[in-house]
Amino acid sequence: MKVIKEYTYVTRKKEILNGEPIIEGTRTSVRAIVELWRAGISPEEIVDKLPHLTLGQVFGALSFYSDHREEINKYIRENTIPEDLIDPIVKDLK
Repeated sequence: MKVIKEYTYVTRKKEILNGEPIIEGTRTSVRAIVELWRAGISPEEIVDKLPHLTLGQVFGALSFYSDHREEINKYIRENTIPEDLIDPIVKDLK
């Protein structure tokens, strides 16, 4: 028997990011939240940086990520700009 899990805040819409998981009612991808979290930004700080989200939505995205790591990591890899294509002026902003 296959168990289908539903996530309160995460959805997919083909017309938004080609079906990549997003926070329902927004265009914010789970990937974007995970990237901030991986950069050391706490869920509470993520809400400060993305004030249209609630803390529950951020934790919902991280919960989704914990169950779908391979998929979200694939989206992260596909959307990472190679170092050699980043303008040196932008690199200095880090």
